Amino acid sequence: AKYEFASTRTGNRVTPLIGLGKKDNLLNQTIIVLVDSATKHLFICTPYFNPPAALSKVITKKLKEGVKVDIVVGDKTANDFYIPPEKDFSTIGALPYMYEQSLRKFAKRQQWAIESGLLNIHLWKHDHNSYHLKGISCDNKKHLITGSNLNPRAWALDLENGLLLHDESGSWKQSFIEEQEHILQHTERLFHYSQLD
Repeated sequence: AKYEFASTRTGNRVTPLIGLGKKDNLLNQTIIVLVDSATKHLFICTPYFNPPAALSKVITKKLKEGVKVDIVVGDKTANDFYIPPEKDFSTIGALPYMYEQSLRKFAKRQQWAIESGLLNIHLWKHDHNSYHLKGISCDNKKHLITGSNLNPRAWALDLENGLLLHDESGSWKQSFIEEQEHILQHTERLFHYSQLD
């Protein structure tokens, strides 16, 4: 669960992380510290928009400080649990609508940031593909690639891991910018919370 080498503390490096449970969860703590350290820009990818309260609070704090935040989240139809109207509905099919409701509430509270261009919510949808991307890029200097869904269940119950890339020299910056542009190809930007059902 822990990798301690002198070379992993300086320069460009990759720090492996692991987290399990609510208490002393290094991955969850790192996510909060990473988001809170942003001074210019956050790029967040999550398949299900249902952030833990602590994460939602720090994102709101960053918006109030003038940090630009891009959130890429799957459209409800790109959710693994989405059931098309022509198929028989089951209880699990309600999940995409619950996540969309959570996103709508967040967008409504932050409508001022959407209108000012500080908050950009991008809904990902491409054919019949599902969206399951998870990660955070902070100021194009630190990048977290993780399996965590950034939701309460992942933060409290699941064994999750991640790789934190520290790009102090900027050698990976262009690659990450290109990757973000590639991700955004199949998204639609939300301009008002009412665009969500």
